[in-house]
Amino acid sequence: MIQMNNVHVTFPGGMTALHPSSLHFRQGEFTVLLGASGAGKSTLLRCLNQLTPPSGGSITVEGLGSLDNRCRLHEHRKRTGMIFQQHQLIGRQSALANVLLGRIGYHSALRSMFPLPLAERRIALECLERVGLLHKALERADRLSGGQQQRVGIARALAQRPHLMLGDEPVASLDPATSHNVLAQLQHIGREDGITTVVSLHQVDLAQAYADRIIGLAHGRVVFDGAPDGLTPATLQAIYQQAGHGNSAPVTPVPPTTPIYEFATIED
Repeated sequence: MIQMNNVHVTFPGGMTALHPSSLHFRQGEFTVLLGASGAGKSTLLRCLNQLTPPSGGSITVEGLGSLDNRCRLHEHRKRTGMIFQQHQLIGRQSALANVLLGRIGYHSALRSMFPLPLAERRIALECLERVGLLHKALERADRLSGGQQQRVGIARALAQRPHLMLGDEPVASLDPATSHNVLAQLQHIGREDGITTVVSLHQVDLAQAYADRIIGLAHGRVVFDGAPDGLTPATLQAIYQQAGHGNSAPVTPVPPTTPIYEFATIED
């Protein structure tokens, strides 16, 4: 679905955040990026929609081609949902108004200054229903719990009708039960809609519970790329111990029997 070819990122001052990497993300696949802070997870993730422009290499998207053209990049971003760690909602606006922002890319700048058509409101309401928050549609975003705000963020991304969904530490500020809730929701929607999902996480147990594929990074290099059951203690050491965290043990991997929470029954 999306192919990175020798993509690398070097910031001003000469610091290399991502060494040349070639990766193929397949349609409908749920991929988790693992690594210590500063390992290059966010840089790699943000290269996929060029919020962080690559210093070299190329990114090719099925149906669009190489993202070396401004029009193709705009079309790619329109079809790419982004979920952030801190929700990035407008607190004084309702949940519905926040989700409608996901439809802005389908209208001109002038048209977006006016209320969007009823059909767009239907799309936004459908997306809120899918994340179990239709009853909160008119609630101010800043009156929702952290888990609910993150689910509004998912609904906003869904409103874009995305082919690709990116999550930059989307559960870092959530409690364990709510983290399972959000990831279960992302996994379910991705499989149901055939959306390619790439999420960066710190929690190894969550990665093993939900990922189809795990990519481990250390010092801006891909040191592991495989199925969750390939995360052996030696692999985790390569991901975490070599990343400048030699004095802190990595999270102990858990078996695939980690309980999956039923998101429809969790209020937060």
